[in-house]
Amino acid sequence: MPVLAIVIPVFNEEPVLPELLRRLEGVFAALPGLACEVVFVDDGSRDGSATHLAAAAAREPRFRLIRLSRNFGHQPALTAGLAHAAHADAVVTMDADLQDPPELIPDLVAAWRDGADVVLAVRTARAEGGLRRVGFELFHRWFGRVSDFPIEANTGTFGLLSARAVTAFNALEERHRFFPGLRAWLGFTRAEVSYERQERAAGTPAQTLRRLVRYALDGIFSFSYLPLRLVTYSGLLIAGSGFAVAAFFAFRRLLGMEIAFTGFTTLVMLVLFLGGVQLIGIGVLGEYLGRIYDEVKRRPIYVVRRDDPPARS
Repeated sequence: MPVLAIVIPVFNEEPVLPELLRRLEGVFAALPGLACEVVFVDDGSRDGSATHLAAAAAREPRFRLIRLSRNFGHQPALTAGLAHAAHADAVVTMDADLQDPPELIPDLVAAWRDGADVVLAVRTARAEGGLRRVGFELFHRWFGRVSDFPIEANTGTFGLLSARAVTAFNALEERHRFFPGLRAWLGFTRAEVSYERQERAAGTPAQTLRRLVRYALDGIFSFSYLPLRLVTYSGLLIAGSGFAVAAFFAFRRLLGMEIAFTGFTTLVMLVLFLGGVQLIGIGVLGEYLGRIYDEVKRRPIYVVRRDDPPARS
């Protein structure tokens, strides 16, 4: 019987876990002909998430818990889950907050059974409001334009990968991971399933603004050379402008015309402007260089503290 694994990273999600487990068990009944299992990856939770999931894994043989040694972040936890689900014929990836409805999983499986190796869950609407929603919409709209590689907009963790897509993903070794970009880079036959993103079932978002900004930067610097090109273009523009100004004053000198020298304020503004451009350029180079440094160190992406195997019935 084909095996379907559902990989769910978890970080401080104790309030939402009872509802998540209940709805997952309902999904199992809607997938006849598949041996379903859920791989929970506890990413160093500081609440009772790990204890709750361990109890669930003890009573339900289809639940499995992987505990990381500390909080490594959402992307390393997702990577750990995919590595531990490599035996499955298909793997669904989703978050634990229930903004992505588990009830959509049968639709993802249907697209996979029709021949797709990568099934994308595409958001047609969001339930979030305020600054987070504005930030998400701006990122997806802008990122598609700056990326050097076509990445589907309004897609995130939620989706399905076939066994060969999971094998290809697990072979990727880079440390700074942007899952939607890596998934798009793999290629393979693709399909899309549309849905409306829901509000959190309970609790507060575990992803802080700082983490989201870091995640966005990983996406930009991993899949776009535009920041480097902008620095180059800025340098060319400033150098060209300086040459034009120098040529203008040289031409006036050759014609014997008077040259009106600018004052101290103009000089200070030019120095500050050029200094700012240089610092921005150094910062952009530092972002790329820091990522190269992380890759060269070859540290593991995550460390497993404990692997609780599924209960035996």
